[in-house]
Amino acid sequence: MLAAAGAVLTAAAVPAIAQGVKFPEAGQTLRLIVPFAAGGGVDSAARLLGEQLRKQHGLTVVVENKPGASGSIGGKAVQTAPPDGATLLFSAATHVLANHVLSTPPYDPQTDFAPVARVGEAPLLLVVAPTVPASTLKEVLVAAKAKQGQWTAAIPAAGAPSHLGTLLLAKQGDVKLTYVNYKGTQPALTDVAGGHVDMLFDSMISLLPLAKAGKVKPIAISSKQRSPLAPEIPTLQESGLAQYSYESWYGVWAPKATPPERVAALNAVINQAVAELGKSGAFARIGVEPVMESPEQFRRYIAADVVQSVELLRSAGFRPE
Repeated sequence: MLAAAGAVLTAAAVPAIAQGVKFPEAGQTLRLIVPFAAGGGVDSAARLLGEQLRKQHGLTVVVENKPGASGSIGGKAVQTAPPDGATLLFSAATHVLANHVLSTPPYDPQTDFAPVARVGEAPLLLVVAPTVPASTLKEVLVAAKAKQGQWTAAIPAAGAPSHLGTLLLAKQGDVKLTYVNYKGTQPALTDVAGGHVDMLFDSMISLLPLAKAGKVKPIAISSKQRSPLAPEIPTLQESGLAQYSYESWYGVWAPKATPPERVAALNAVINQAVAELGKSGAFARIGVEPVMESPEQFRRYIAADVVQSVELLRSAGFRPE
């Protein structure tokens, strides 16, 4: 969505763990709370990270799924955990907008958590129903403008990258859409495949299987470059929206009062694991581009991301649910 607050570092630039810091030690158990159901993109990325931390650093990482309430159930479990760095939240961009999309948010994600590391980015894929008479972005925009306000877009979750990416697409494409809310990607995708909704813009890794099976029509992806997972699908930029750039992202947070030296130590081992996941191609296989930043770079990235996201929600007339 945004240029990283700091440069995306190479593996060689990943800082070593500060000398004298005994955390985390080999054999120690870390709990990685995923606030979504098992099997999704966030869960898959979390489990790859946990396994890599085991291999590289001898840590035992237990991934726990605590879905519900737009990710806030899992978030609350981490916010209220002992601030010793042993319980961490692995979530997506959705986490940082909790107090803007929920009418009664249980916390402020910017002030009630300690950012540890942003670990990856992933493009979104725009698909349309097989009944839609359009196969390119230009044709989609023409069709949507011909039915201004009647063209329907599925929204899997309020404030999620799919929601914000769709709002940005409507803004830059100068079209008015009718948004249809769903509880997750799968029911939204099912309705698009069935021709009940015109389009869906969501995680590429989640939509690609049905697109390759011909159940929905792939139109374009949101990243600046084409994806090696589907090089035949063009980007939105090369399809006519020259300024469009938006990607989902994943990160790790600790409870707010976690000592800074423990946050720094966690950041170092996570960055080292992410570098290896990038080098081995494990992240690429699930459509994730590795990112390595310091905690402060991650904090600044979040602040800029929230400003842009809130403006998109405001301009669309969104009201917290």
